[in-house]
Amino acid sequence: MKQLFNVQNMKCMGCVSAVKAAVEPLDGVTSVEVDLDAGRATVEGEFDPATIAKVITEAGYPAEPAS
Repeated sequence: MKQLFNVQNMKCMGCVSAVKAAVEPLDGVTSVEVDLDAGRATVEGEFDPATIAKVITEAGYPAEPAS
């Protein structure tokens, strides 16, 4: 599965790294790509989208699955 997430408050590459570091270790995640300019993260693997959004939000970047 590939899921796109809208991610708020990312301002720099450090933010990108923080989002990736929060999501990459989760069970079922096979890849994470973060687009700073678009404010989006693309996550691939087998996971619960709500869990991904929660982890990104807990890292300080409010997130939700893109529709």
